[in-house]
Amino acid sequence: MSREPRPSAPALGALVGIAFLLWAATFAWPVGSFWLKISLAAGFLAAVSLRLRPRPLARLFPGRGDLLAGAAGAALLYAVFWAGREVSLAVFDFAGGQIEGIYRRGDGTPAWVIAGLLLLVTGPAEEIFWRGTLQEALMERFGRLRGWAAAGALYAAVHAASGNFMLVGAAAVAGAFWGGWYAWGGRLPPVIVSHALWSSVVFTVLPLR
Repeated sequence: MSREPRPSAPALGALVGIAFLLWAATFAWPVGSFWLKISLAAGFLAAVSLRLRPRPLARLFPGRGDLLAGAAGAALLYAVFWAGREVSLAVFDFAGGQIEGIYRRGDGTPAWVIAGLLLLVTGPAEEIFWRGTLQEALMERFGRLRGWAAAGALYAAVHAASGNFMLVGAAAVAGAFWGGWYAWGGRLPPVIVSHALWSSVVFTVLPLR
């Protein structure tokens, strides 16, 4: 685990509360590009996180090994989601409509803009906050396993504002995967690469709809 100064419990709790408010507003407010709004929300949380827990920015940039590991992780998670989609469509009558509803949030925004935001802003920013700040602090306070579980539950819960069961389930699976990777490896760069690549591919290049 990292050795940067810990954010205080009240500050961390406030930031989690802000995250829930930002996600709720992003899903509920119909004005503007959804992907731009979620990028701004994630970027804000990441910026505040870096103020609460300062760290050299160089430690967040991936090396060659991180790029390879992150790409492999993204491919593995894509396969998991492909299988999950097939099972969900077979089991839940509502799955197809809810999956399509996730992708409809991108209507009106060019695919290259969505991909760029996910690759360069949203993916990295979410990992800095949800894993590098929140999960790290929870693991330090409650232990590796419980900290991972608590952070993953919060990451899934924040997506409940969408009212989309499939999206909440997807967030739970992805959060458990990235959170488990970070809890096991203790390094953020490969997880950032995995999140950024996976999200940009699954929403623009090879959508699972």
